[in-house]
Amino acid sequence: MKNRDVRMRGFIERQEVDAVLALLHSRIRPLGVETVRLEEAYGRVLAEDVVSEIDVPHFARAAVDGYAVQARETFGASSYNPIEFTLVGEVFPGSPFPQPLQKQQAVRIMTGAPLPPGADAVVMAEYAEERGGKVNIFQPITPYRNVGRQGEDIGKGEVVLRRGRRLRPQDVGVLASIQHLTPRVWRRPTVALLITGNELVKAGEERIEGTTKIVDSNSYVLWGLIEQYGGIPHRKGIIRDHYETIKRAMQEATEDVLLITGGSSVGAEDFAPLILSEIGELLVHGVAMRPSSPTGLGFLEDRPVFLLPGNPVSAMVAFEAFVGPTLQMMQGLEPHSIYPRVEGVLKRKVTSAIGRVDYVRVRFVEGNLVEPLRVSGASILSSTTRADGFIIVEKNSEGFDEGEKVEVYIYR
Repeated sequence: MKNRDVRMRGFIERQEVDAVLALLHSRIRPLGVETVRLEEAYGRVLAEDVVSEIDVPHFARAAVDGYAVQARETFGASSYNPIEFTLVGEVFPGSPFPQPLQKQQAVRIMTGAPLPPGADAVVMAEYAEERGGKVNIFQPITPYRNVGRQGEDIGKGEVVLRRGRRLRPQDVGVLASIQHLTPRVWRRPTVALLITGNELVKAGEERIEGTTKIVDSNSYVLWGLIEQYGGIPHRKGIIRDHYETIKRAMQEATEDVLLITGGSSVGAEDFAPLILSEIGELLVHGVAMRPSSPTGLGFLEDRPVFLLPGNPVSAMVAFEAFVGPTLQMMQGLEPHSIYPRVEGVLKRKVTSAIGRVDYVRVRFVEGNLVEPLRVSGASILSSTTRADGFIIVEKNSEGFDEGEKVEVYIYR
């Protein structure tokens, strides 16, 4: 153990949130690239542009049910002057018509079916009438009307999806349509969850009534947040507040990111900052934000290590502020909020201190009127379930007045 106890500095000086994010920007790089199957591609981030090698559609096809014809032969048609065509067959999706159309011929065609050779338009069924092997057309039509032309959706050689895009279901569908079956994506970061605390027990492990034990909820909250940001969580169990035990758990973790909850402050059993300063780099210990000011940050063999407060709300806020952006950068993304934003009007005043960033849980009580729930109370996890979202009071603000418009980040 080093002679100088980093905890004894206390939190007299706390790093600003912007400075911590700048530090992460300077150190975090995307992980390696891997190839995945389409079934595994949803939510992954493209590591390179995707260029189509085919046209979509790769043949002209009917966009409506009706009759395939040569458009010029319908000119002059009307309900008073129908033009007669000879019906020479029908065509369905997946079954091409065997021969080219001749003069004044028509083919019955279904939506999605390939256009017969020689046809260049489809008359909707509503404007035609069959009778005795003939079909009368009551409406003139222009070339390529009601036709999906070859390459109309995607052209061969077109950049379909750009590098750095997180794939949505419809994006994966487009990849399937161009037969791009093995996209190259950034690897998802693995995250070790080291939950510390002598007072903690696993959910359902034992009865806690009449004891001083506390059920571990942090691992469940953080597990969900890690997955929301594209990471792969690995739970390491509950680790007791013992210097060598925590140190061994940190050294044995092989994941890309380490999250340690509890033991991050300046108390006698807050070992995490000491251990990180001994075996790696402790670059941040204390952040000017509320809640979660005891947050720490460092690196162990170039892997980011986050020391999160044990209080559930503090751990959640620190994750959103720093861990989430880190996981995004490791997947080739620019950090961004995953929460939709809407405008609200404050029901009552919110105060803050200059130089500190505050995350305030709020709920909508009527229309766009929002009520602050708690500014303090970092252990009150239920406040996050009652909340519809949160507002952020930036470091240069003393808060918001009653009736002031605010930007609300909505919990999804």
